[in-house]
Amino acid sequence: MSTARLLPRLLTEIRACRACADALPLGPRPVLQASASSRLLIVGQAPGAKVHASGIAWDDASGKRLRSWLGIDADVFYDAARVALVPMGFCYPGRGGSGDNPPRPECAALWHTRLFALLPNVQLTLLVGLYAQRYVLGERRKATLTGTVAAWREYGPAIVPLPHPSPRNQGWFKHHPWFEQDVLPALRERVAAAMVVAPASIQKRRLRT
Repeated sequence: MSTARLLPRLLTEIRACRACADALPLGPRPVLQASASSRLLIVGQAPGAKVHASGIAWDDASGKRLRSWLGIDADVFYDAARVALVPMGFCYPGRGGSGDNPPRPECAALWHTRLFALLPNVQLTLLVGLYAQRYVLGERRKATLTGTVAAWREYGPAIVPLPHPSPRNQGWFKHHPWFEQDVLPALRERVAAAMVVAPASIQKRRLRT
């Protein structure tokens, strides 16, 4: 059976998953988007409470900042034909002592290998946060998230590790200005090339001319 048929079936299975329902404070609501034609894959952490409520991936302040980093608008970001949004945990894991709990481990074990295998057209993978980097990079990642992000050039043109764009990380952004100066311009170029779209800033400039 072709990928174009297998992927919708798998997405239906994932969205119906109740594997760890007893451990989820708000109950299961898997949130993701993907298409067999997706060219950009964003591997994140887990939905927050706001995303759980809306059912729309990255529908919060973190998502707004992430789209700014990428240089694309919401219309492109939420076009599954171009962008796959796959968190390490598909459901909101609840709150912990210093923020949301880690992604539930069941998701990766049950779904990720099968799902990633059905995304044959991905040109660029963004690893947002420690959990995504740990899963995809394995022993290739550095001892810390900062070290991994600082070594972004080592992972080739097809993978870019990123910090989480959460407002809680404002201190990290302030103390690591090289991220905005060095990583973001290269990131926007790679995103535009992978999806064959102009960055939002270029699109807006063209509309004004």
